[in-house]
Amino acid sequence: MATAVPSGAFRHDGEVDLNYYDTLIAVAEDCPVDESAVPPAGRDGKKTIAAVQFEMLSGDPGGLTQEDVLFETWVRRQEGLGAVTEDERAELRARLFVKPQACLRASPLPKRYGWGLLFDARGRITLCPMESEDYRRIVDGSVPDVVVRRAMRSRRG
Repeated sequence: MATAVPSGAFRHDGEVDLNYYDTLIAVAEDCPVDESAVPPAGRDGKKTIAAVQFEMLSGDPGGLTQEDVLFETWVRRQEGLGAVTEDERAELRARLFVKPQACLRASPLPKRYGWGLLFDARGRITLCPMESEDYRRIVDGSVPDVVVRRAMRSRRG
């Protein structure tokens, strides 16, 4: 039976695992669109979080985990970071995940732009448009091996 691994869960090796497995993060109940939309690029050359995440996930379907997306989003939005070595990236990543991080249920992709985030058994993410047949089947419960979690609402209510 598939289960979502909540943020902060621990793996057997003692490392914190922030990823979901066999899970669909469905669009928020108050999502303002009726079908998925490509997020706007941003202003003044600085990409929005939605644009960065969309670019990563559409460019590498099934290749990134939640931890990868959260870290890369943070890195790409840092001004003045410049080029860093692999060792420096590993150190930055370790320091970032020492503090609690919002999971992708808070991402603008499922909250505002109509994109479900489908995690496979390895925790890898594929964008799943809300108007697709796959999305509808998963949300309707026709795919029993996938847990459905809603994205966080934008407004209280």
